[in-house]
Amino acid sequence: MSVVTRAAVEAVLRQYTDPHLDQDPVSAGCLRDVSIDGGRVRVRLELGYAAGLFKAGWAALLKSGLENLAGVTEASVQVDCVIPVHPVPAQTPALAGVKNVIAVASGKGGVGKSTTAANLALALAREGARVGILDADVYGPSQGLMLGIPDGTRPQIKDQQWFVPLQAHGVQVMSMAFLADERTPMVWRGPMASGALLQLITQSAWDNLDYLVVDMPPGTGDIQLTLAQKVPVAGALIVTTPQDLALLDARKGVEMFTKVNIPVLGVVENMAVHICSNCGHAEHLFGEGGGAKLAEQYGVDVLASLPLAMAIREQADGGKPTVVAEPDGPLAMLYQQLARKVGARLVRQAASATAMPSISISED
Repeated sequence: MSVVTRAAVEAVLRQYTDPHLDQDPVSAGCLRDVSIDGGRVRVRLELGYAAGLFKAGWAALLKSGLENLAGVTEASVQVDCVIPVHPVPAQTPALAGVKNVIAVASGKGGVGKSTTAANLALALAREGARVGILDADVYGPSQGLMLGIPDGTRPQIKDQQWFVPLQAHGVQVMSMAFLADERTPMVWRGPMASGALLQLITQSAWDNLDYLVVDMPPGTGDIQLTLAQKVPVAGALIVTTPQDLALLDARKGVEMFTKVNIPVLGVVENMAVHICSNCGHAEHLFGEGGGAKLAEQYGVDVLASLPLAMAIREQADGGKPTVVAEPDGPLAMLYQQLARKVGARLVRQAASATAMPSISISED
């Protein structure tokens, strides 16, 4: 009978690629423990991103591979998700109660950024993470409506200095809209809006979040730049449509994050294709392949290509975004895949930052 060794176990694991990390679990640093007792093998993996809907199938696949190894009579694979704090610029102070901040941005309005942010937050929560969403779109806050929070709802005040975020579908929610009348426009200049938002972010009592999704205002103005410089953003997601005009503005968004040393995790191409509900004909109403061109230009990936679907709009307007309205539907699965990829990109970004050599200068 063949003797099972750790090297043989690792060789089997290296044959499988995590579709979100684009690496095998050994190379990705996910392997935490290997126990071998005769023909019985126990393996424990640790994913650094939320993957509650993926880890059982991943464990079963690896278990099947190990059971085909000569000498193995029984195999078990345990997969845990432990989300660490990912590195941010040293000069940016951490947010209390928040591990990682993810900015969802767009170069222009009307590309589905807020809908994407809401579904991303809900998808991350469904994968098992503790998630909050901050509606930073001062002039057009919409997360309250999308998440079904009744008009006029106000946050509680804790210790006379903290806003307690509201709860919706298992996600902590905070928005400037909760502090003002919905019919009152925010007639503020940039510095006023930026200051109010920073106060809202830093004085919200976030409760032990793995991820805080920030629905950024569209564009690259004063508010966006202030948030990018003052908030410890671990990574940014750029939302665009394939339309040339949207791509032109999306490039400016990528450049802005690059200038403030915030990694762009990837691109979401929204409204990529419309499928006729009557005949099934597919039409690229806003052009085709634009997101891929943008991603290729800046060396990032298209993390999701989402269709122009009436259901997405109707569900968001009804206060139940797609991920909670039809959690097992094909559209919700696209958002779940996006959520896992975003979390995995943070892990990869942290790994590449750690791998960078340190440079020291001496006068010798």
